[in-house]
Amino acid sequence: MTHVRFAPEVPDELAEAVLWYEARRQGLGSEFLDEVQATLPLIGRHPRSFPRLQDVDATLEIRRALLARFPYALVFLVREDEARVLAVAHAKRRPGYWLSRVRR
Repeated sequence: MTHVRFAPEVPDELAEAVLWYEARRQGLGSEFLDEVQATLPLIGRHPRSFPRLQDVDATLEIRRALLARFPYALVFLVREDEARVLAVAHAKRRPGYWLSRVRR
């Protein structure tokens, strides 16, 4: 099993999305967080089963796991010993904003 780690910015992004959903309907933020938490072990078990992003540097193995219920993706970089979640990214807003988080 691959260890899944977060880039430093991810906890704040996640909290922001949870608060946004919670403001829309009580409990919705928790449902969003539950879906993210359910997706992380899938990334850990089978990181290469998620689609690879084609519009980034081909030497980087960046993939995304789309959430089923919410318009978000966990964008992650697969490395030898870990999967590093680079962003909790809205699927329709600010594409590629997280690219500066990729460290070689």
